[in-house]
Amino acid sequence: MTTGVNLPKHLGSAMARRPLNQLFSDVAQITSREVGRAWVFVLAMATIVVWAITGPFFHFSDTWQLVINTGTTIVTFLMVFLIQNSQNRDAAAIQIKLNELIRVSKAHNSFVGVERLTDEEIDEIRIKCEERARAELVRSVASRKTNGVSKSAAPNATSNG
Repeated sequence: MTTGVNLPKHLGSAMARRPLNQLFSDVAQITSREVGRAWVFVLAMATIVVWAITGPFFHFSDTWQLVINTGTTIVTFLMVFLIQNSQNRDAAAIQIKLNELIRVSKAHNSFVGVERLTDEEIDEIRIKCEERARAELVRSVASRKTNGVSKSAAPNATSNG
């Protein structure tokens, strides 16, 4: 699978040495893509309908109930890992894109890699950023008011003169 990105040689060889990781990644990507499609939902609904219809034939026995309980438990258990893998992959891709945008923009390069900080450190940075944003908003509003007052005062001054 090619990504269109030239990876450093050490990363490419590391990926080649991990066929199990690559297999899991491929299976997770395909499964997460397919599970989100309408036909899978219809299949799941059909399975439940068939199970419900067979209830009277099995006299709604414990075994009949165990079949659906076991099946849904197994599917749920496996889906947790697939969903987590998909979220990890998406988060990593978004983080790489954000880091690149930060790198090429006028933003603070010190924000690159903040996702690896502790929760407390991230909260501290978030609070500082919010404080700076509030201060910038106050300055912006004050600047607009100052500019608006001087602009509206200027025509009045010239019309009186």
